[in-house]
Amino acid sequence: MSSCLPARRLPNRRAFLAQVCAWPAAMALARPALAGVTRFFETNNGAIAGFDPVAYFTEGRAVKGTLGHALRWRAANWYFASESNLAAFEMDPDAYAPQYGGYCAYAMTMGQLVPSQPEAFTLFRNRLYLTENFEVRDLWRQDIGPHVAVADVNWSRVAPR
Repeated sequence: MSSCLPARRLPNRRAFLAQVCAWPAAMALARPALAGVTRFFETNNGAIAGFDPVAYFTEGRAVKGTLGHALRWRAANWYFASESNLAAFEMDPDAYAPQYGGYCAYAMTMGQLVPSQPEAFTLFRNRLYLTENFEVRDLWRQDIGPHVAVADVNWSRVAPR
């Protein structure tokens, strides 16, 4: 399960009034937890440019999500191709979210935050890695184990908070 704030569906109109009334108290309690939350790379179309993070694992390809299946998690909007994919993500978002906040995994081996292209992905050891383009993805895949080890260390230094 996520060690962060829970995912919530968008829009959540029924709970709006309750959220507004509870907001000041919730923010006072949440501030310490938010200090370590990693922000995800997000375009105007949402995290992963609106692609469904679960589909990479279930379909083995990049699939666009829809506005009808959306939620907000870790300060980003996430979109899904189906209700079942949204539910799977809600159950364990860390299992499906891309590594390094959705930034280019290969660039992270150099400690750089570079936007990624959702179609240029790799699944490795049950984790999703995105890269800047297909050429960079090929470089990433050539020596992926050591690349992951270096990128993990760099991510702990440069992750946007």
